[in-house]
Amino acid sequence: MIYLDSAATTMQKPPQVARAMARAVGRMASPGRGGHLWARRAAETAFACRQAAAELFGITEPERVVFTSNATHGLNIAIRTLVRAGDRVVISGWEHNAVTRPLHSIGAEIVTARAPLFDRAGQLAAFAQALEGGAKAVICNHVSNVFGFILPVAEIAALCRAREIPFILDASQSAGCLPVRQDQLGAAFIAMPGHKGLYGPQGTGLLLCGSEPVPLLEGGTGSASLRQDMPDFLPDRLEAGTHNMPGIAGLLEGIRYVRSRGTEVILRRERRLIRQAARELSALPGVEVFEAPNPVEQAGVLSFRIAGLDCEEAGEYLGRQGIGVRAGLHCAPAAHRSAGTLETGTVRVSVSDFNTPGELKLLTQAVSALLKR
Repeated sequence: MIYLDSAATTMQKPPQVARAMARAVGRMASPGRGGHLWARRAAETAFACRQAAAELFGITEPERVVFTSNATHGLNIAIRTLVRAGDRVVISGWEHNAVTRPLHSIGAEIVTARAPLFDRAGQLAAFAQALEGGAKAVICNHVSNVFGFILPVAEIAALCRAREIPFILDASQSAGCLPVRQDQLGAAFIAMPGHKGLYGPQGTGLLLCGSEPVPLLEGGTGSASLRQDMPDFLPDRLEAGTHNMPGIAGLLEGIRYVRSRGTEVILRRERRLIRQAARELSALPGVEVFEAPNPVEQAGVLSFRIAGLDCEEAGEYLGRQGIGVRAGLHCAPAAHRSAGTLETGTVRVSVSDFNTPGELKLLTQAVSALLKR
């Protein structure tokens, strides 16, 4: 399998990730649930993971790094902490359903800061204009999961700080390949998955808490057991129930891999692969590629569509040829609406640090064969 769907989940992991998970299954119990060796080992691993994440993402207190089951889990905590029914919330036009569905469920007034694809200046201006009417919160993804568009989040965060508006960052497609620093952004919350650019397993995620959160789930924490409300300190306040220790152990090794490689190195590799794919696919007749004019505006995600051919059918054909891509709306109809691709969807190619130029060449050859059919 040539795997080009890392925007959903990275499948090629550093080998130490699986080894750490296997060790955890047989040698770790639950942190905070005992003083014996296996409980202590779990607690030490959990803290090491928090500390590694804190250093990578600019958090001075590792306790403010909270384990979640995925980015959606973290975003729900962040959104439901800050937003109530009727509140005015400003979002970009590139958001995932993980943002828009909770806002609709709450009954928030959603204001979309719209700008053309890959127009960073226009996107910033749209946010500035939308914020003239005030907002209870601003929510923005760092990188579009459909088009790889890198939004100007540092500048958007600065707008929010100047107006004292809480900022929530969805770092699902940027954590592990772009600089994501809480100490620089001053975000209220930053949510990210563990199973994408951090090369951890599915069922893991992180929520970086710059503000005090409201629990989404309540139950046992192994601490303050006499209390019948949740502890008032992090991370226990948000981590009810038994921890996913195999997942946390694997995530720790994924984070260590990213830190040893460097996000700049990973991003450069992913960009080279995406530019290669865009160049080769654009040369095929009838293929429309959504490529940023400037490489710095796009991360390791590329969408394309083929004139007269259903994107889902194209994706299924490529799958039968042993090439894993994703086709359709990618859980982000708002992004497709912004780009004018809502009616057709796109075929999405997304790479990781483990893909090669030869694999992208085979993708182009498979699309060429599809066109001939």
